[in-house]
Amino acid sequence: MKPIVLYYAKCSTCQKALKWLEEKGIDYEGRPIKEENPTAEELQVWYMKSGLPLKRFFNTSGLLYKEMGLKDKLPGMGEKEQLSLLASDGMLVKRPLLVSDRGVYPGFKDSEWEKIIAG
Repeated sequence: MKPIVLYYAKCSTCQKALKWLEEKGIDYEGRPIKEENPTAEELQVWYMKSGLPLKRFFNTSGLLYKEMGLKDKLPGMGEKEQLSLLASDGMLVKRPLLVSDRGVYPGFKDSEWEKIIAG
């Protein structure tokens, strides 16, 4: 399966990540996160596959995250509630989000993406 990259077109980090993939000649499936928000089921699978804390999947620097006061609310929420919240709006999800059969990584760090894509 070719990697899937969930991105937001106006996000400079997303643009940098997509450019990195293109420069490396890596074929990927792009998915606009705002228009095609991940489902709670997808997020559950990706979260488990990533081995990372669920908090890493939240776009903590985003306006919506701040407006909703999630910094204070998340610690008191259960996993299922957090996944439903993430699935409710793509702007809450950390992006770009790389999903491949080898792993999942929220955000862009070329060394991490290299591991996940190259194996």
